[in-house]
Amino acid sequence: MEERKYLQTWKKYIPVIRLHLKRSLTEDQSFKLNITDFESAGDRGKSGYTFNLSLENGKLANNISGSAVARDLVEALKADDAIKAMLQGKNVKISVGKSFLFSIKTSHISTFVKESETAD
Repeated sequence: MEERKYLQTWKKYIPVIRLHLKRSLTEDQSFKLNITDFESAGDRGKSGYTFNLSLENGKLANNISGSAVARDLVEALKADDAIKAMLQGKNVKISVGKSFLFSIKTSHISTFVKESETAD
């Protein structure tokens, strides 16, 4: 397991992510990341820095084990109490593409799903 080389970089972005996460409740959000922040933390070469991650009710819902950048982002998000609170009861999809565009799409978990889980 490699060291958390992108964790400090993501921590720097947490205030911006928090703001966009809050805004994503009403419309999809995106902003540009600074490529040099990530390149100075570690060289991903051809594999790049792109990833998609899905959080349901604050828990990781897809496999990101192949992406150190995504793993460190999840760790940074879980360390922030305000973000953890915002993730509750929501489906959040976060992606970073080749152009270093950080995108957030948020939807509410339907109450029908919540009720059927507790009915068992």
